[in-house]
Amino acid sequence: MFRGVTQLSLDAKGRLAIPAKYRNELASLCGSCLIITVDPSRCLLIYPQPAWEPIEEELNKLPSFDLRTRNLQRLLVGNASDVEIDTVGRILIPPPLRQFAGLSKDVVLVGQGAKFELWDAAQWNLQIEEALTFKDGNLPSELSGFSL
Repeated sequence: MFRGVTQLSLDAKGRLAIPAKYRNELASLCGSCLIITVDPSRCLLIYPQPAWEPIEEELNKLPSFDLRTRNLQRLLVGNASDVEIDTVGRILIPPPLRQFAGLSKDVVLVGQGAKFELWDAAQWNLQIEEALTFKDGNLPSELSGFSL
């Protein structure tokens, strides 16, 4: 299970060092095989390959005659890239994916349970500000009765 926010930097070639605290778990889950794809909110999603495969399978089972479904398949499956963790714990973020998410040097890796989100640091800060609108009681109905 991946959780927590880690501020990182991409190197000049677009490589990201996976934090050491996640490397052992990733090694046991997937060896060195990760899948990176895009998210409609303009971040990247990073999955251990075994966690991604059932998602991809479900997406590919959906009827492609519905334009919304087809667009989601194009977005998520069409942009999915296989990457490997190198011997020093880095992954190369493919240039089209870096461009999609607007990644600059400063990025934020956010653990989301079975996957990670990778955000440009400035965009992550905007997301956090938007999330704080819930503090005024503007919660979705699905969260009524939810307590921390």
